[in-house]
Amino acid sequence: MDAAINTSVDARDSYCPGPLMELIRTMKREPVGSVIEILSSDQGSAKDIPEWIHKVGHEYLRTEEKEGFWSILVKKAK
Repeated sequence: MDAAINTSVDARDSYCPGPLMELIRTMKREPVGSVIEILSSDQGSAKDIPEWIHKVGHEYLRTEEKEGFWSILVKKAK
């Protein structure tokens, strides 16, 4: 079952740590329970963003590799 996405952030033109910084900025604006998708063409994001999500206590939903980029879903938990 796929989560309904509330907000999608296209960070495919930025490189580490740009996608993570864009995710953090977006999470500050979104209410608890929001599902946020971050799109990144930086391969490091597929590893770094899930690690950050676990470290700060949000819910990591999935990473999906698409054609030349990754889609990472996170649910804001607090």
